[in-house]
Amino acid sequence: MNDTPAAQAAVPTQAPTVEAAAVNDAEERREYRPGYEVVAERILEFIAEARLVAGDRLPTENDLAQRLNTSRAVVREAVKILSALGRVRAHKGRGLFVADDEGMLITSRWGGFFRPVDLDHVLMLFEFRRVQEMAASSLAATRATPAELRTIEVAMQQCRHGFVHGQVDEFNKADEDFHMGVAVASHNTFLVSAVRDARRLQRQSSAIGIHDKLGEGTESAVEEHEAIYRAIRDGLPDEAAQATAAHLDRTLEDYRREIQRRLFG
Repeated sequence: MNDTPAAQAAVPTQAPTVEAAAVNDAEERREYRPGYEVVAERILEFIAEARLVAGDRLPTENDLAQRLNTSRAVVREAVKILSALGRVRAHKGRGLFVADDEGMLITSRWGGFFRPVDLDHVLMLFEFRRVQEMAASSLAATRATPAELRTIEVAMQQCRHGFVHGQVDEFNKADEDFHMGVAVASHNTFLVSAVRDARRLQRQSSAIGIHDKLGEGTESAVEEHEAIYRAIRDGLPDEAAQATAAHLDRTLEDYRREIQRRLFG
């Protein structure tokens, strides 16, 4: 219902200034998200609201398009993203199903869902990682065995090798081995599980194109890994924790810039 008096509505308004138009344009660009990302998010909301569990059948693409008031083509793109993230599975001739792999189970465990290109979600995930991995590296500095130190060192060296030779897959695998090696060296099963789950969620960002190449921050990551390793090797828990914090803070900034680049160009 419009409560504005007709006479008042007829009063001409001043044309917006160039500065105001620029601000409005910037606001619109900040709020823009590709249609398939919005639909993917709404499909996840539907799964949560309908209390669907792993293995449950989803509506067809046509039904989802009608339910979400969008086109089947957009739904199809959203399903591709959700399949890559391990949230749904498309079985030819059978339909769409809630995924039953580790990715979906982990998401249920942490509650809600993780949006891999949402800056707020990425920030919260890195805050969580910061707490867990600082604790893990600090404990590793006092508990790591010689064999565990060697595992961390080898992973650090492989990260450097992958960076020097431009091998993305080698670097990514070694990066995973390094962080999990530090967690294992903490000798705390709960930290190992928390670090593993958080990194699995983070990899969902990689699945849609974030950090699928060696960027400007890769060289910094290599040096930061070495600083963490040296502190753990030398039995310096405070230094290990601070080196880990510096590494994760810088990595978060890389993610922030990449997400903004993807959204705003």
